[in-house]
Amino acid sequence: MKRSVALFTLLLAACSFLDKQEPSSGWSAAKLYQEAKEALDRGQYDLAIKHYETLEARFPYGRYSQQAQIETAYAYYKQSEQASSVAAADRFIKLHPNHPNVDYVYYLKGLVYFNEDLGVFGKVSRQDRTERDPKSARESFDAFKDLVQRFPESKYTPDALARMKYLVNALASHEVHVARYYMKRGAYVAAANRAQYALKNYPQAPAREEALLIMIRAYDALGMPELRDDSERVLRKNFPESAHLKSLLGQLVR
Repeated sequence: MKRSVALFTLLLAACSFLDKQEPSSGWSAAKLYQEAKEALDRGQYDLAIKHYETLEARFPYGRYSQQAQIETAYAYYKQSEQASSVAAADRFIKLHPNHPNVDYVYYLKGLVYFNEDLGVFGKVSRQDRTERDPKSARESFDAFKDLVQRFPESKYTPDALARMKYLVNALASHEVHVARYYMKRGAYVAAANRAQYALKNYPQAPAREEALLIMIRAYDALGMPELRDDSERVLRKNFPESAHLKSLLGQLVR
């Protein structure tokens, strides 16, 4: 019995010692949030995340906890921890689908993928573009699309629409680049299919002109005059002043 009492007393002493080592142990929800926000504003993202997570653990209900969840996603975003930021955003959307600031969380999720996508489309790199995965661009587009469809009046929607336009052009350009890659290697079926995919999925993108040109050349090389002529008609209709059309047609077998 004496051993049990002694052990219990020791554990209490240890807990008391640990509490003294943790300055935030007696902080209120408001104090925790204030300290986290100040750390966030100073760019101390690790500390901010620590305070936000402590706040949510100790005070799981109420406006401070909900705001902490949003700002945790933002802090991870600023830390360039994309996976953690997206996970935090998805969690908030699932828990609080009707929150007045949930539109911002959709927007933030799109930004996370968008900035990751810049590593694929927006930065100079020696890596062949055909080897890059456009998954982040598609994820970003989908997140912005969710925002636009669910919250058309949101203050974040105009910027989301502008970014979606960029992403459509980037994705279409990627597909056309891959089609061009296949053409250079004589893989005409693959080239035609990739160009056709770009036309079907990104019909408003500027890259569709080159996609049609590739389809004409690929079908001509494959000895498929009907498909070649169909592609040519579409090109003439949509790009009657195409600078490449006249020189291309002179090279084709008729």
